[in-house]
Amino acid sequence: MIVAQPNNVVICDQSYPGVPMRAFLSELARQVKRNTTSLDAFIRVREGIMPPADGGDTPITTRQMFDRIQKMLTGDSAVIAETGDSWFNGVKLSLPEGARFEIQMQYGSIGWSVGATLGYALGSPRRLIALIGDGSFQMAAQEVSTMIRYGLKPIIFLINNGGYTIEVEIHDGPYNVIKNWDYAGLVDVFNAGEGKGRGTRVATQNQLDAAIAQALDHDGLSLIEVLIDRDDCSKDLLEWGRHVATNSGRPPRTP
Repeated sequence: MIVAQPNNVVICDQSYPGVPMRAFLSELARQVKRNTTSLDAFIRVREGIMPPADGGDTPITTRQMFDRIQKMLTGDSAVIAETGDSWFNGVKLSLPEGARFEIQMQYGSIGWSVGATLGYALGSPRRLIALIGDGSFQMAAQEVSTMIRYGLKPIIFLINNGGYTIEVEIHDGPYNVIKNWDYAGLVDVFNAGEGKGRGTRVATQNQLDAAIAQALDHDGLSLIEVLIDRDDCSKDLLEWGRHVATNSGRPPRTP
């Protein structure tokens, strides 16, 4: 620790008298480089602050995406929230009377929502909105083919942030980065020239708004691949990941 006093600087219990604080700080300012990482992270997770929704061609944030999802909901909607940050963002949605919300939080089985979307869409006439991360999607992506086969019409928000974000917040490493897919293009593969699925990749707010409008009018499955920054996650996930990491790092109990 460096302690700067009005006319004295102390470093590791060694005192350097005759150094005015003004001179010390002026020299320090010339030596350091501006780093906004902490401030950017604070602004990103600060509760109650919504980035402008009319940013045009600016990149999409998770909070902006969920703000738009909130506006899509009606009493006939059903939301399926996949394991991961979709948990923490999904539970903050305000459901209109009659709307449904499905989550599988206890077991944390990534990929469950893809099959659940298929089953739910087969058994319910509701407008189904699925919130799925890219890592989870890769576990059961082939079920989209079955959805197209049966003419189902869910709207899938495929959140592409390049890996297992929930695992990043527990313990980061190269194993949390996955091979990127052309998720929007995958819909055409499953269509095989005869299905009604629509895949769209969006990176800006304007593109997201246009994709949502098209999805609401589309007579078939819509998959909206939303490109999100890898570090863009909710405050709740950051806190949850810290607690899980702490507990996972505890030494085993001896008999």
